[in-house]
Amino acid sequence: MARDYAARCPVSPVRNTWLVAAAAILLTAQGNTAQKVRVEEELEAYPTASVDLRCEFIDGGGRTKLTQVSWIWEPIDGQRDNIAVFHPTYGQSFPNPAFRDRVIFLHRTLENPSIRISNLKMSDAGRYTCEYATYPSGNEQGTTTLTMLAKPKNSAKVVTVQAGTKSVVVAQCEAADGKPAATIKWLASVGGNHSTSTTNGPDGTVTVRSEYRLVPTPADDGREVTCVVDQRTQERSWVHPVKLSVEYPPSVSIEGYDNNWYVGRSDVVLVCTANANPEPTTVTWTAVSGPLPDTVVVDGNKLTVRKVDDAVNTTFICEVKNKHGASKHQITTVVIEEERQITPGPSTGAVIGGILGALVLIGIGIGIFFFIRKRLQDGEGPPKHKPPPPVKAGSSTEMLNKPSEPPTATETALLTSREVYYEPTGGEPVTNLDDETTGALNGGAPPVLDDSAKFDNINELKDHAADGHHGNDLDSSSHEPPPANISRGESFVSPAMYV
Repeated sequence: MARDYAARCPVSPVRNTWLVAAAAILLTAQGNTAQKVRVEEELEAYPTASVDLRCEFIDGGGRTKLTQVSWIWEPIDGQRDNIAVFHPTYGQSFPNPAFRDRVIFLHRTLENPSIRISNLKMSDAGRYTCEYATYPSGNEQGTTTLTMLAKPKNSAKVVTVQAGTKSVVVAQCEAADGKPAATIKWLASVGGNHSTSTTNGPDGTVTVRSEYRLVPTPADDGREVTCVVDQRTQERSWVHPVKLSVEYPPSVSIEGYDNNWYVGRSDVVLVCTANANPEPTTVTWTAVSGPLPDTVVVDGNKLTVRKVDDAVNTTFICEVKNKHGASKHQITTVVIEEERQITPGPSTGAVIGGILGALVLIGIGIGIFFFIRKRLQDGEGPPKHKPPPPVKAGSSTEMLNKPSEPPTATETALLTSREVYYEPTGGEPVTNLDDETTGALNGGAPPVLDDSAKFDNINELKDHAADGHHGNDLDSSSHEPPPANISRGESFVSPAMYV
């Protein structure tokens, strides 16, 4: 339907142009009306200070007649209070008692009826309207919003608590009567958490409170937590550290005994040390053996033995009390006959130096061991082969020139029992003397012994032993076997080599 109507009744271009022009004229008229009363849109001020609210009437054509000007205060929506009126004939008036002594006109003219409000209060915040009564256009006005700012009153304090197992408030921080509301945070090295609450004041201010909580222990006593407050009116953050106060019963220890109380020693001191919050109220010394010896003098937490004797061979007890409880500690003193000479132990540096020196020596020894082992493996050490057994001293020429005679039975037995042989140590050059075809394997001489002769000689040796002569008693010098009868031209034997 709408499309059909638009198609049947189109808007003419001339009509459209008139609509645009009318809208422009209306906006221009409204703009000119808004510009007739010139004011500042927003202002900020602080309590006890003063503020100037400027107002000026602008009439471009000079055809508007001003009859009266009024300042109207709106603390909340719907509430309007006249605080200042200026009439060119009847003068000025301040109808609101709350502003009567704090408001003045700066120029006392209708064209510039600016006012000054002194000794500001937080409750002065709101909207201030400068309103003209004019002819013939009627009333003209402009509005300024006044925002009251308040610096918070910052504070932080510690809350004294007793060590326990439950989380409690140990510190508080507050930013009171500030506007706008402040923000609070904590800086702490102790484990804990915090909670924050706000309270609105009747004058628009806000009070912010924060509490820091933790499970207090004796170790937390004296540690710091820091409150940090940030707010719009502050040039920088407000920072305040707080030392925690955790109370706990005493913990006691006795110091001063050196295990060297010998008979005749004088002026030895025991000190009773107590860690407590609050400070201990009483310190008491007693002895297990009964009353304190006559040579003992007590001064607070100090016990002094004027002269050591068997009477102080006992156990001393120190008891400390504060409002949260009592604690005690004891120490047994042993009196010896003579002074014990205490030899100072080696210093840490000397011990470390000795260990390093030992490690260096061990390293050098291991290095020398592996060096020698490598030299032996490379063949530079003594020979590893077995040297040949020694041979009887004698001239090889005599052995060659002496005629070959068959060995006697005794000689054969000795040779058999001793079995002198040569062990080759390596490959030897082959000569014609070693030719098996010529039978000259033994230098051209016939073999010294054969198997049959060997067995005969053994039998004879047994018969000889039966007659009371033992083979190991024979004199080797008188029963040497004769040298083989080897001609010089047939063979040559080199003399024996001793290693």
